[in-house]
Order: sequence, then C-alpha cells, then structure tokens
Amino acid sequence: MNTAIQAALDHAVQSLKQQGVLPSDWNNNSILTRTKDRSHGDFASNVAMTAAKAAGLKPRDLAEQILANLPEVADISKAEIAGPGFINFFLNADQRFAILDQIQQQKETFGRTQSNVGQRIQVEFVSANPTSSLHVGHGRGAAYGMTVANLLEATGAVVDREYYVNDAGRQMDILATSTYLRYLELQGQTLVFPKNAYQGDYVKEIAQSIIEKDGAAHVRPVADVYKDVPEDVQYAAEPDAEGNKVIVSGDKEKHIDGLIGNSQQLLGAGYRVFHQAALKAILDDIKDDLGEFGVTFNQWFSEASLTEKIDEALETLDQRGFLYEQDGNIWFKSTEFGDEKDRVVKRRNGQTTYFASDIAYHLNKLQRGYTHIVDIWGSDHHGYIARVKAAIDAMGYDSSKLTVLLVQFVSLWRGGEMVQMSSRSGQFVTLRELREEVGNDAARFYYVMRKSEQHIDFDLDLAVSQSKDNAVYYIQYAHARICRMLEKAKDTGIAFDAVQARQFAEQLSLEAETEILAKLAAYPDIINRAANAYEPHQVGNYLKELAALFHGWYNEHKVLSEDAALTQARLLLSVNVQQVLRNGLELLGVSAPASM
Repeated sequence: MNTAIQAALDHAVQSLKQQGVLPSDWNNNSILTRTKDRSHGDFASNVAMTAAKAAGLKPRDLAEQILANLPEVADISKAEIAGPGFINFFLNADQRFAILDQIQQQKETFGRTQSNVGQRIQVEFVSANPTSSLHVGHGRGAAYGMTVANLLEATGAVVDREYYVNDAGRQMDILATSTYLRYLELQGQTLVFPKNAYQGDYVKEIAQSIIEKDGAAHVRPVADVYKDVPEDVQYAAEPDAEGNKVIVSGDKEKHIDGLIGNSQQLLGAGYRVFHQAALKAILDDIKDDLGEFGVTFNQWFSEASLTEKIDEALETLDQRGFLYEQDGNIWFKSTEFGDEKDRVVKRRNGQTTYFASDIAYHLNKLQRGYTHIVDIWGSDHHGYIARVKAAIDAMGYDSSKLTVLLVQFVSLWRGGEMVQMSSRSGQFVTLRELREEVGNDAARFYYVMRKSEQHIDFDLDLAVSQSKDNAVYYIQYAHARICRMLEKAKDTGIAFDAVQARQFAEQLSLEAETEILAKLAAYPDIINRAANAYEPHQVGNYLKELAALFHGWYNEHKVLSEDAALTQARLLLSVNVQQVLRNGLELLGVSAPASM
C-alpha cells in the first residue's frame, strides 16, 4: 500500500512541477512512514514540508495543492493535512485486514524486500587477532556484523561474510614466542616470563601439545634465548597518585622484540612450528566459538596471503605519484585526500607496515567486484578510516564504496559491579563464558539493542531474568504464549485454519486489534530501514513493541471464547503475530521457542 501512496504523491509532485509551482529540477527526498498514533491515520508524508522552501509557500498551503493534484488511491478512505504540513492517509476498513493475507501467503519470507537486489556486498567483521579466545567485546562485533549481513540479505542483496585473519605480524610473533618460552619451562628450564607476553593458561596448553608431538626437539639453552635482550620493564613497588604503575627501568616492548628475534634465529624453520600451532589452536577455538554463537563466514581471509598484493598496491600508489621517501621510510601522501598526516607504508628496514597490509587487503576486496564493502571495526580504530579511504581513492577506486561501522566497547556488569578484562594477562571474560552464563539468545539480542557506536553496559542479571524488563524473554514469551494457545485450542476441540478464519477478520474491531494490525503491516518497512541504516536495534525495538501490544491485548481479552467467529478471528490475529515475531527473531539470530 505504501508503494501505491508514494506513486500517487510522485504524480502530484510532477503535476506541480508542470504547473510551475515547484521547480522542474526539485529533488523529492521526502519520506512516507507508518504513523505511530492511529488517530493520525495509517501513513504520513512530509513532502509538503520538504518542498515548501522550493515552492516559496507555507507547508500547509503547499499540502493543499498536493492534495488537489493527488490521484485516487484504491483502499484509501481519506487524506488530510495535519500539524505543520504532514499529509496523513487513512486506509479503508477492508484494507486493514489485507496484511493478514500477505503474512499468511508469504509466511517466513514476510518482511523481506527487493530494495537491495542486484547489490553484491561484503561484510567483514570480528577479525580479532588469533592470539587468544574471543572476549565479550568481540562478541558484540560478531552479533552486530552477522545481523547486519542478515538484514542486507533480507532486502535482496547477495552478501559475503568475511573474517580477516591477522596471521602475519608482531602480535602473532609475541604469541609464538610466548608459546616457546612456556615450552622451555615445561621442559624444565627456568626463566622470567616477559610482562608483555601472553599470560593465559591456553599458551601452556599449546606448548604442551607441541611437546606431545615433538618432544624436546626444539629445546635451546634459555641463556641463548635471553642473550643480549634489553631489560624487561621494572615497576616501582607503589603506584603513583592516580593508581598507575611507575616504570623504574627497562622497556617491555624492546624486551619481547629481542626474545622474538633470538627465538627465530635459534629455531630457524622450527619457529614456524610454534607460530602455526598457536595460530591453529586459537583460530580453531574462535571458529568453534562463533559457530556455536550462530555466526558463520563465507571466507576466512589470511593476511599472510597478501605479500604479492602489498607489492601491487604500493607499486600502484607509486606510479600514481602518491609515495615518497623520507628518513629512509616510504610514506603515502594521505594528506592529499583529507587525512591529518601522511602515513608510513614501508620502514627503513624494508618491512611493510600494518597499514600497507590494510591497503592491499582493500585493493583485493575492490578487485573482487563488490558493489559495496562494509567494514565493522572496534571504535579504537576510528583514526584508520580516513587513511584507508585515502588509499582507495589514491589507487583510482571510489572510496564511497566503503562503509566503516564502528562498534563501541562493552562493559560487563554482574551483581552491580563491573567485570575487568585484559587479554594479555588472561584475566578476561570470554564470549564462551558469557554465552554459558546468559545463553546465546540473550547475548545476540542485547549485543544489537543499541546503535553500534554507543557503549553497552551488559547487565548479566537482567539478561537471565524472567520478567517484562528482560526484553528478549518478553518477546520470546509472546511467541511461546501463542504456541500454547494454539495447543489449548486443539485440545478443547477448536478447529482452526487460517484460510477459513479469514472470513471472520471483521470481528477484529477493537482499537488494540487495529493497533496490532498496523504494527504487523509496518514490519517490512522496519526491515528495510534497519538494513539500509545498518541498525539492527530497530528490529529489536519493533519486536518489543509488537510483543507489548500482544501481551496487553491478550491480558485484557479472551482469545478462546464461546463466540466461535470471534475466536477464529483472534486466533488468526495471533498466528500472524507469531509469524512476524519468529521472522524478526530469526534475523537477529535469536530462537523462537514453542514453550518457556
């Protein structure tokens, strides 16, 4: 119906252009939305307010001319001007029930649109370093990215979900060396474990697996591993006035880098054993964790595979005149594309930077022919957006094809106290632990119930409570309640068939029933808006509102009664609510239980 109304409005606007009321080049960017207040009709357009300045008229005066040029729209009982210049449309009585037919015909596909058909979109998300298990912060990126991809698919796009595996770089070398040092300890050697190494017990487990396979084959004198390595950082016994550790001497970064260098030299090809064992163990753990969370990927892209692509990207930038040498480093002229400063892409020692890998990775993405690329990063990567977009433009591509969505941090609360996290120390709450405590459904739901750029305080106590305040429980309970109602109807001998029940739809005359019908009809628009705005929380909020309408109606009015016609009509309304709840929950990655 909204399509027919919009077509009528477009016709009226075109007529006003031909009459000279509106400029012929005026661009119509108005919106037609479902009304929240039923007294304002079923749909509302702001076209008169957006066009008023161009027409040189007051919005209400222009709205009158729009109505005068509006062709007749089937199933619209009236259109009227409201407030500062809105045009409100009212559906006739029969049209109110058409949504029941649509839902019953489309079932699980109801709400899906073709607004993004023809689009081939890549969504890259999570992409956490494979140096430890995923923590609760990574979980938010996982839930958000998967749901954004689901929504884009629901609007007709072909979507590839990708995880960028940082398997080549300093963090992996720190992990590999941490594993080697634990290996030496397990072989009976005594050493002081570096403060900047990975501390978790999982590192010992990986080291033990290497011993079980290779025994003592990789043992080297610990003195050689620590030979000529800069001193590790030493802290004062007491913190400063603000509680921060006070460095007395040493450098933890130079210390771990020295250990990495010595380990690589002493082990030679054997170093790769530790590197690959650590990578495989943790990446397998990440894949299992995400799979159990309902998060899957089309591709796990290896950073290590980018060697040739890095050379190609830097050669392209050089040929186009955007690289220069200074102080022995090779720099990219990113300031010419709006970045705050130029960026190093190759250091004087010949090693390329992380940024060079980012450039190459995005070149690879662009060459794969996506119509749009969506990167989902942690909010601490905000500064990278300008430089990556600069590199895309500098290579001759269109940076508008890239959308970067930032996911804010998560604070985990239990019993009114915030839980601290640190991946290096190993004292952090993993995604797996969170899922075990609150369940996949609560985690998936609450991770996407705020805009991605907003901070989340994740209340564990609320997430497991069985109350109206727990939104996911409240929504799932509405679905289960309808399932139980249908079972009761069957047990009491009430034969229900949705097709046959449609003849009794006119029995749904209560204002609460009219509100539920309008809310059901709004669902496709919600999915479309949520997908194109990358805002899954719109779907969650919609489901909360639909569940609240249903619970309120159900608590006030009997569905199963002695009035057979009314019973059939209310069961029909209920099964349509059930279908839409299930469809929406599926997009969020949340189950729709039949009982609770």
